[in-house]
Amino acid sequence: MKNALVHSGQILAALLCTCGVLSAAEPAVNSFNVRDYGAVGDGKNLDSPAIDKAIAAAADAGGGTVLVPAGTYLSGSIHLKSNIHLVIDVGATILGAPQDMNAYDETEPYTLGGYQDGGHCFFHNSLIWGENLTNVFITGNGMISGGGLVRSDGALDRMVGFNKFDPPITNAAPPVRLGNKAIALKLCRNVLIRDVTIFHGGHFAILVTGCDDLTVDNVTMDTDRDGIDIDCCRNTMVSNCRINSPNDDGLCPKSTYALGEWRPTENLTIVNCQVSGFEVGTLIDGTMKPSKNHNGRIKFGTESSGGFRNCTVANCTFRSCRGLALEEVDGGIMENITIQNLTMMDVPDYAIYITTGNRNRTPDVATNSRGRNILISNVIADGVGKMSGIQIMGLPDEPVEGVRIENVRLTCNGGGTAEDAAINPKELGAGYPEPRHLGTLPAYGVYARHVKDLELANISVNFTTNDLRPAAVFADIQGLDIDNFKPQVADGVKAAVFADDVKNITVRNSPAVDNNK
Repeated sequence: MKNALVHSGQILAALLCTCGVLSAAEPAVNSFNVRDYGAVGDGKNLDSPAIDKAIAAAADAGGGTVLVPAGTYLSGSIHLKSNIHLVIDVGATILGAPQDMNAYDETEPYTLGGYQDGGHCFFHNSLIWGENLTNVFITGNGMISGGGLVRSDGALDRMVGFNKFDPPITNAAPPVRLGNKAIALKLCRNVLIRDVTIFHGGHFAILVTGCDDLTVDNVTMDTDRDGIDIDCCRNTMVSNCRINSPNDDGLCPKSTYALGEWRPTENLTIVNCQVSGFEVGTLIDGTMKPSKNHNGRIKFGTESSGGFRNCTVANCTFRSCRGLALEEVDGGIMENITIQNLTMMDVPDYAIYITTGNRNRTPDVATNSRGRNILISNVIADGVGKMSGIQIMGLPDEPVEGVRIENVRLTCNGGGTAEDAAINPKELGAGYPEPRHLGTLPAYGVYARHVKDLELANISVNFTTNDLRPAAVFADIQGLDIDNFKPQVADGVKAAVFADDVKNITVRNSPAVDNNK
């Protein structure tokens, strides 16, 4: 009877493992433990050569699992290969070596010019990297700690001649071993990163460029610059991630010219993620201390040569960081963007920012930056800074087209003055596309300029400190539909102001606006 029960239990366990409910206790046939290849895991000896040997052995066997068991593995550059599953187990930490150990690979040749910063141009100078690979998996409940990785890339900027395009500067300096990325993948396909924690990831905790069929799930990033940059990638899913990045952007789709082509980031889905701007390390330890920099956020751009197409963001929270930003400024197109179910707390400066510009960090730009078919719905934000609540700004000769914002409740800090209400914001033009460069706007709730076919429905805006600016200001709008707009307005202040070049206005169920048109 006892043997029958044991046999039944083995069958059940096997079935559960097959269904993914349990993990198999026994190692897979093609399993390669890094300790069997010389890794020590004491945090003192350099273990990346041993980890590389285990990866190479797995690759030579046709693929397999490379296990990093509990321990601290001091590492320089680790070289991924195709058909490899790198498992960073519970209690295991891959720790970035100090720069003076010269353990990171040299930067690879780059000759395309400085259309993006140097951090985006080089991949080999990373803690874990791979290029032109297929079937790459990094999972486990362990940690990647940047350790000696640096967040700066000034030397790399000089090497590529960042922001010097005519003629582009190339090979301005010899290669360097400036390790500044935790995970960097270029031109890879079928990639999975799941369950790991990345602490102090350098310039990028994760940089993926030109990768297709990418999944990033249940990853925690508590880092000193960007969390994850998704650059020129197709068919990407980012889900269930927690990203804390007070000094730079948290979750950042981009479309640079680093591949030498105009390649959009497209078919992107971001769901069930949290972004924040707490002090570095306080997301992991649970104290979540506010930071003075409070960047964080989800931001499309700024690098946007190829643009963004068919992208969805849903069910995300923002905490103690800037709000959502959609920025297309390098001659590409941003189209078919759907964003819904966002909750924001303590968002300085703004809650929603949509802009196009003509910065044009792209060779031979022949078109204006364009934005069209953008739907944002179901957003709640409080603690919104004085600068503005919602900004939508196109170009004078290329308006953003087909924008609908619905079901939004904003609680703004307020404090705007009559002088602020009289501001005529400068055009973004070729400038860096951040609201801080435009400053405080003449409306505390919604400011829109150079837009065609703008729809606002079920919008409620209010302030906690009296604000002498209108709730909404509109300029150069061709087709404006307002339905159920509920603003708080200070005594003697108009709810909405319409410039003379706002055409084809329809206002419904909005008595405050009706009375002040």
